[in-house]
Amino acid sequence: MSAALSLRQIKKSYGAVEALKGIDLDVPQGKVMAICGDNGAGKSTLIRIISGAQEPSAGALSLHGKSVVFGSPHDALVQGIATIYQDLALAPRLSIWENIFMGAELVRRVGPLSILDKRRMAQDARGYLQRLSVPIDDMDRPVERMSGGQRQAVAIARALRWDARVVIMDEPTAALGVKETALVLNLVRKLREEGRTVILISHNMADVVALADRVAILKSGEKVIEREVAGLDADALAHMVMTGRE
Repeated sequence: MSAALSLRQIKKSYGAVEALKGIDLDVPQGKVMAICGDNGAGKSTLIRIISGAQEPSAGALSLHGKSVVFGSPHDALVQGIATIYQDLALAPRLSIWENIFMGAELVRRVGPLSILDKRRMAQDARGYLQRLSVPIDDMDRPVERMSGGQRQAVAIARALRWDARVVIMDEPTAALGVKETALVLNLVRKLREEGRTVILISHNMADVVALADRVAILKSGEKVIEREVAGLDADALAHMVMTGRE
């Protein structure tokens, strides 16, 4: 199976502290890859490196077989990796379409002037949400008036706007109720149906079992387990995370 993203001997040190100790990982194209581990295992550091927020101390990344170096999260986004953090990084008082097109606004010419094409952005924003099976008609609604699951949909729609082929989701169901969690799980499935690759970071083993095709488990900065999720239940996966052994 071809890899959308490959990591080779990724290391990260903060002074004398080794946060990552040589991680090798192949994230399969069009699949959901879960990364699990206890607090301090190295998950956040690894995601910051993949997302371009930090540079590794050593090692190499390749995206769709091409070597890449990210100097910033924007570099990663332009090259096709979008990261959706737990706080979603949305502007709560701005509208849905303004959030989706933030930093990538569409303009149209009126004589010598360029003005924002608000109508087209609202129309396109509605289309992105419809692709995710989240029908919302009022694109002028402020994000602060939306539910947690709907806000996740807006953040994912922004990734679609950038045509991200790899979407990193950091604890997407944290603090959500049952109904909202179900909505977010369906959003992840929609991304996979579109052929996009999802990297899922979660402490919720039930979510991992429900969504992921493969799982990598980190412990003390090392990858200790990588395997298919098929055949695992949430309890077995939790035991593997805790002990670092299958």
